[in-house]
Amino acid sequence: MYFCQVVCAECRKTFIRSVGQVNEAKKFHWKQFCSWNCLASSKMTGSTLQCLNPQCKKKFYRLQNQIKKVRKSFCSQSCATIINNKERSEKLVRKQCATPGCNISIPSWQNYCSIVHATSSRKISPEQYKQKIIAHIQSFYNNHGRIPLKRELNSIYKVAWLVFGSWNNAIIAAGYNPNPVLFAEKQIANDGHPCDSLAEKIIDDWLTTESIEHKRSIPYPEGKRLKVDFVIENHWIEFFGLAGEVQRYDELVRIKRRLCKKHNLKLVEVYPKDLFPTNHLSEILNI
Repeated sequence: MYFCQVVCAECRKTFIRSVGQVNEAKKFHWKQFCSWNCLASSKMTGSTLQCLNPQCKKKFYRLQNQIKKVRKSFCSQSCATIINNKERSEKLVRKQCATPGCNISIPSWQNYCSIVHATSSRKISPEQYKQKIIAHIQSFYNNHGRIPLKRELNSIYKVAWLVFGSWNNAIIAAGYNPNPVLFAEKQIANDGHPCDSLAEKIIDDWLTTESIEHKRSIPYPEGKRLKVDFVIENHWIEFFGLAGEVQRYDELVRIKRRLCKKHNLKLVEVYPKDLFPTNHLSEILNI
């Protein structure tokens, strides 16, 4: 086998190669390299650049087509973000943080330089919270003529519990007597009907306000001990306040349903979710 000297197409060094390999390279117009490093280096058509972030200045390699696509070249996305955000913020109209004593400059669309300053500016004293809660309760009483339940003002209940110690304390602070337990005390409706619970009183008062004639505590056919809460013409309205909570109560609910079905009575079922926190009687009792 014969050998000859060849010049590397990349580093221009002279190296020994067999005549057969040299002739084959000439036949197919191949470039000849002294090492794999020179071969790899010949395929790198890009340039070595320096990162334009003054705090970085790292050297990196980029292809020519990638260099042409951008106005500035950075070694990483984080460096590009730092410089671009800095240039963008310099072009914005700026003002000072709204927190007293803070001189930090911020963009005009912001009010505070940090979340800490923004949060501290919204803090109000416990006394201010108390006044707001009392105003909510009094407003509800003026609009509905009764004390609100916790679930009806759920948005302020947790704050009321924190500043007053309990919901009933908040009611007392507003100048009213706390509500009894929902199903524990008899009530008298505005039209004089006796009601077994506060919820039934709310339904009765709503019917009175809407000028809907109704009867109270009418016995079921075949079940003289069972009485319906309200009757409006052929509609029998029941408030099932303890459904799903007491086994005996659920048995009575099933009995009442069977009686209504047997005697072709239109049973309208009302549940606590239909009254609290929002009254949906106008949708349910669409009679």
